Amino acid sequence: MDECKITKSDIVDAVYKSTDIEKKVIAQVVDSFLENLREFMEEGNTIELRGFGTFEARLRKGRSIARNPRTGEKLSIEPHYVAVFRAGKVLKDKLWSLKKKKNEK
Repeated sequence: MDECKITKSDIVDAVYKSTDIEKKVIAQVVDSFLENLREFMEEGNTIELRGFGTFEARLRKGRSIARNPRTGEKLSIEPHYVAVFRAGKVLKDKLWSLKKKKNEK
């Protein structure tokens, strides 16, 4: 398996090749799907896609003292939410069974 980045347009192309649906329609569906995921997460919902994984917003604690590693400037970080993805069992099992790449030890 070659390592590369897959973009939204790559996903649209893959769906187009496996269906008889126009690319324009597929792109609209993908955009709508991603927008709905974002909106659901903004509302505090957890999105569970069985066999794939779970998306959720998780609250991270703030820090009273932090340092910008580039400038050394001291700053404080307020508590904030981050997006978290947990792979589902089916996805974990598929990834676990992948063969190591030739250049990995």
